[in-house]
Amino acid sequence: MPRFAICNETFVDWPWERVCRAVADTGYDGVEIAPFTFGPSVTEVSAEQRRQIRQTAEEAGLEIVGLHWLLAAPKGLHIHTRDTALRQKTVDYLRALVDFAGDVGAPLMVFGSPFQRKLEDGDRQGAWDRTQDSYRQVLPTLAERNVLLCQESLPAPEADFIMTAAEAAQMVRELDHPNFRLMLDVKSMCSEAQPPAEIIREFAPLVEHFHANDANRRGPGFGDTDFRPIAAALRETNYGGYVSVEVFDYTPDPETIARESLRYLREVFAG
Repeated sequence: MPRFAICNETFVDWPWERVCRAVADTGYDGVEIAPFTFGPSVTEVSAEQRRQIRQTAEEAGLEIVGLHWLLAAPKGLHIHTRDTALRQKTVDYLRALVDFAGDVGAPLMVFGSPFQRKLEDGDRQGAWDRTQDSYRQVLPTLAERNVLLCQESLPAPEADFIMTAAEAAQMVRELDHPNFRLMLDVKSMCSEAQPPAEIIREFAPLVEHFHANDANRRGPGFGDTDFRPIAAALRETNYGGYVSVEVFDYTPDPETIARESLRYLREVFAG
């Protein structure tokens, strides 16, 4: 049975202490953080606040398993823009996020951020080269803080760049650095021609983190996506990371999402 986590933005505007208490009481092992839920910029989150974020999770018996939605705030950031000053600002903010992750005890960060990687004038090759350059500037900080950055693929209409697991895996292989890895997401994999279980088996050696959600953007078990072959593939490939619930449709309510998602995941992984 893997360890299970859930993303904190599921609980919308709940205070952090209440989120951790609810996540732990429901039975999760960890919680995943969207940095924007703590303020418009992590540079405004003080050292004492970071200590309290970490301590609150630890006191609830939870691990902070990672960060995601990295560039949702501050507004205007872009990983591969031709605007040199803006791209440098984005790189600097990614470094700040690595420090934030290290301070709160999060071992990894997931790079999704669809709007902050949109193509400029269809310049795919330029975007690819500039994205690699941006990531390479962050790698030393990742290594220094012992944090992993995980590339996520995102399909249309959310994104138009690094849209498949194969493209994300190509980015990981070309960068070829121990602190740059792959993240797989069920909703995203469901948009591909290959079934999710096959994608998991193909790219298993690169996978460090896993998001669980239904193709309908709700929690696992809230739609028609069958997680049994997905669970089987993760078992067969000896996946040792967290399975983290990430939803985009927050109905009916946080408690029901958290409770029923975990119940379903435990059921399918026990099978």
